Amino acid sequence: MRKKIAVTALLLLLVAVLSGCNDMNQPITSHSTGIWNEYFVFPLSWFITTIANFFNGSYGLAIAIVTIIVRLVLMPLMVKQTKNSIAMQEIQPKIAKLKEKYSSKDQKTQQKLQQEQMKLFQEHNVNPLAGCLPLIIQMPVLIALYHAIMRTQAIKHSNFLWFSLGHPDPYYIMPVVVAAATFVQQKVLLGKTGNANPQMAMMTYIYPIIIGGMAIYFPSALALYWLVGNVWMIFQTYILYSSRDSKKNKKNEVGGAKK
Repeated sequence: MRKKIAVTALLLLLVAVLSGCNDMNQPITSHSTGIWNEYFVFPLSWFITTIANFFNGSYGLAIAIVTIIVRLVLMPLMVKQTKNSIAMQEIQPKIAKLKEKYSSKDQKTQQKLQQEQMKLFQEHNVNPLAGCLPLIIQMPVLIALYHAIMRTQAIKHSNFLWFSLGHPDPYYIMPVVVAAATFVQQKVLLGKTGNANPQMAMMTYIYPIIIGGMAIYFPSALALYWLVGNVWMIFQTYILYSSRDSKKNKKNEVGGAKK
């Protein structure tokens, strides 16, 4: 967990360096310069505009479609990350036994513990760092999509459903819906992973409040992006963990039959 947090922090620092010189209010166009603008932000902005033109200028629908397409493209990485996470969960009891066996804090014992853990990882084909790579690849793409939505001028002057994409929802419906979707997404993920970490449980309630609060002041286009992303993540979590759940059910059935 600490390694993942460290990698995330370094990644965010890298993205800040890449995009820090770009004002979020600066429009993105084909004439925008810099690696971040030319190869990350503008292609996504162009893609959103192309989809919007296909649907008679509906940028709200374009944001939803592009968000889903980007998530679909990134899904193989999520599959790999999820499989590794499930494998890590399954060997947690064995790791706990190793820690209990080598509980002494002296250097030799701790070295032996690390060696035994590495053997365990190799036996079960688990890479404890595998969860970091998908995160490293995903974050720049998702942040670039955020930039594209915020810096595409046509989006700021478009309407979708009852709200203007360039302004916060005056009726506060979107912030409430986004916060609710974020809460459900976090709750589903926590339930599927079976993570009993109190900090994770606390973030289930804190994170929706943060996102909902930001949606009150941010343009509704961004709130729409968050909403579609969270709804997608709910379905994705069910899909990715369905194989694990079916295996568990089969094991329980076999175990019950033997008894």
